[in-house]
Amino acid sequence: MKEFQYRITDPVGIHARPAGLLVQEAKKYGSAVTIEKKGRSSDARKLMKLISLGVKQHDTITVKVEGPDEEAAAKALEEFMKEKL
Repeated sequence: MKEFQYRITDPVGIHARPAGLLVQEAKKYGSAVTIEKKGRSSDARKLMKLISLGVKQHDTITVKVEGPDEEAAAKALEEFMKEKL
């Protein structure tokens, strides 16, 4: 399992548009991707569950990636977040 933390810089956090883009990115990989915030977690492929975490600017999330392509998925998701979130 690969895991990393990321601090959200987007002024409005993970709202509908970036959440939708994150879901699309996570679906590119065969590995399971989980986003955690303050003890709550969501499958990164489930848009409404992801939005329900209520991630705001300056929140730190933990991203866990587990599966056959976890190395590539974790790297790509971290880059995605740096560019979009």
